[in-house]
Amino acid sequence: MPFYEHVYLARQDLAPAQVEGLTEALTALITEQKGRVAGTEYWGLRNLAYRIRKNRKAHYVLMNIEAPATAVAELERQVALNEDIIRWQTVRVDALETEGSAMVRKGDKERGGRGRGRDEGGW
Repeated sequence: MPFYEHVYLARQDLAPAQVEGLTEALTALITEQKGRVAGTEYWGLRNLAYRIRKNRKAHYVLMNIEAPATAVAELERQVALNEDIIRWQTVRVDALETEGSAMVRKGDKERGGRGRGRDEGGW
């Protein structure tokens, strides 16, 4: 089965629990269509580069999916009908990430403490 990365942006006025429920509903939809969700990542409430439908922020969620094309088509149809999702994108990939996305690795690096240049005898 092919692999996909599906990212969606949910409205800023939703609670994180509601976004989690939305992710669970989409996961159930993929499972019904004989696919599986290998993992999900909640990237948090982040600023948008520009306003989308009067929203300045959005909840970002990444889903790693292994499913047939018909399941992904149904997922995209359901997402397009959902008023809580303001943007989405699905990309077919050769293999799924096993260690986490770049957004997660970036967050881990920022929480690590030391910044760039300090390890090299900087300031």
